[in-house]
Formats: sequence, C-alpha cells, structure tokens
Amino acid sequence: MSVATVRTIDDVLAQARSRLRRLAPHEARDAVVAGAVLVDIRPERQRAAEGEIPGALVIERNVLEWRFDPASQARLPLAHYDLHVIVLCSEGYTSSLAAASLQDLGVHRATDLDGGFLAWRAAGLPWRSAR
Repeated sequence: MSVATVRTIDDVLAQARSRLRRLAPHEARDAVVAGAVLVDIRPERQRAAEGEIPGALVIERNVLEWRFDPASQARLPLAHYDLHVIVLCSEGYTSSLAAASLQDLGVHRATDLDGGFLAWRAAGLPWRSAR
C-alpha cells in the first residue's frame, strides 16, 4: 500500500502559478485588445455584488474545462489549443487553478488576471455594476 503525498492548497496554488505568466490588469486589457478572451468564472452572486467587466465572457467555474477543451462535445465554437484565454475570478486565486487546468487540457496560452476583478477595478479599467 502506498502512502499518498499530502499537499496543501498553498502548494497546489504555487505549482499552478509556476506554470503561468500571470497578467497585471493593464497587460490583460492590452491582450484582450490584441485578441485574447477574458473569461469571468465568478458565480452570478459574486458578479452581482462586485460588478462586471464589459465584454468579458462569463463561464462559471464548474463548466470551464468542458467549454474550452477543443475535444469536448460541450466546447464553445471559439475553443482551440492556441486560444489566448485570460481567466479572472474575484482576487486571482481560483483563476490560477482554473488557468492551470486549461493548460492541462492543452490550451497552452491560458493564464489568469493577477489580483482578479478587484485588481482590474482598482486599476481604473472599465467595469460596470451587474445588471
């Protein structure tokens, strides 16, 4: 019987982030202008409380991999392995794990927004109250 390796969530997060080139808010905005897809994975309740980024594609976390895996029957039409995907959550923790998961599926340009929506808003970039 083998002994399972025990890792904390901090270990998992650090490993995920070691594979990402995380983007600061202004870098993310510039990447979107150049064709990247900004994906908001926050649940509806959180978007309603914090606000939204105009033009961001809302794909809640629980279905993200199915929508962006080019081999999935549930994929979005834009899904492909070379797609530049920038994932955002509220503060940039869950988005790091999600971006690493997309990389595991072969979406090699997946990354996340360092500091999440709150950093975007604090940087003075466009956002709006949720409808």
